Amino acid sequence: TGGHTTEILRLLSCLSESYSPRHYILADSDKMSEAKIRSFEQKRAETFSNSQFTLDRIPRSREVRQSWTSSVVTTLYSILYSLPLTYKLKPDLILCNGPGTCVPVCISALLLGLLGLKRAIIVYVESICRVETLSLSGKILYYCSDYFIVQWPALKEKYPGSVYLGRIV
Repeated sequence: TGGHTTEILRLLSCLSESYSPRHYILADSDKMSEAKIRSFEQKRAETFSNSQFTLDRIPRSREVRQSWTSSVVTTLYSILYSLPLTYKLKPDLILCNGPGTCVPVCISALLLGLLGLKRAIIVYVESICRVETLSLSGKILYYCSDYFIVQWPALKEKYPGSVYLGRIV
């Protein structure tokens, strides 16, 4: 929500029209992001006439300040909800940047890949505000993303499997 949406839309603004259709997956309690995405896509359609996108919602895997114990349950629920959606969309690429919603989607995509149904490339871009430590989503997806991008050299030093590109958002 909010900052994560702004960051991901900045990244998407650099992509060519070949990255279409785009499928946005939002937390069901996210009230701000849909309007930002629709505005972005409306502007994009002025440049790329074939621009296509969809919006889907899944249960939020973890609320801010939610206990660790209950977040395991809500994340499992969100993964179960994400599996049929990920199967339906069969993405080639998942580009995500930190909100908890990306964890169940990426895990669902990994499960589909393990089952031989569809392999998606997962690119995780850690938020620009994460200077010295990873977000919880980053700590989880560091181990299972194909490309893990950080925007600060201190994070590259701590996480040698990451890719440091400097500030990209």
